[in-house]
Amino acid sequence: MNTESTLGQLSTLKLRAMAEAYRQQLSLPVHQQLDGHQMIAHLAQAELLFRKNERSAGYLRLARLRQDAYPEKVACSAERNFSKQQLAELMQGDYIRSAQPILICGATGVGKSYLACALGHHACTQGYKTMYLNINKFIEKITISKLDGSYLKLLAQVEKVSLLILDDFGLAPLDTTVKLALLQIIEDRYEKKSFIITSQLPVNSWYDYINDPSLADAILDRMTAHAHRIELKGNSLRGKKL
Repeated sequence: MNTESTLGQLSTLKLRAMAEAYRQQLSLPVHQQLDGHQMIAHLAQAELLFRKNERSAGYLRLARLRQDAYPEKVACSAERNFSKQQLAELMQGDYIRSAQPILICGATGVGKSYLACALGHHACTQGYKTMYLNINKFIEKITISKLDGSYLKLLAQVEKVSLLILDDFGLAPLDTTVKLALLQIIEDRYEKKSFIITSQLPVNSWYDYINDPSLADAILDRMTAHAHRIELKGNSLRGKKL
């Protein structure tokens, strides 16, 4: 058997992880090398794991999360009004598969953005395309896309992601163009794709923030339907381990 030829063929087929796993097997004493079906299973598993990790890394780059956040570092306690059980349930990903929104509210510094980014990070590692935008970036993207004619392209990009994170909702005023765009995006995602919204404002203040009765009714009806509501409490965690 010409092992160098086999390694060359694997490289030609761009099966890099499989080739590396095979090379590692060849470096072992003959009696320690896997044989037959075990070898094939081992090589296939190595390639699948490599591709999963590569895909996750790509999704994380594209998501452009605000913080390098991890679920295991999210502080859970009665004082924060957020339990380990709640976090564990969200990490199962049912809210994404069921296209359910998550609304995270709380005062500044309590970890709203960190929790949202941690969930976004976990979604990427589970194979879900994710997009993160704070409200200022969202307004900027909508405004520019309307000016340069790329609005429909932007809507299509947002629609394709499995999870949309809109951070700091309520911190910047929304003009009619942005409100209509928000309604369109939420409508496109309603019962189809999930989204996470964070805000310093309680949900019952969002109507006044939108400041347009007809649009507010339409937007909030879709935002809040079937939503997981999380109201974080406690002292500011800025500069502390979350």
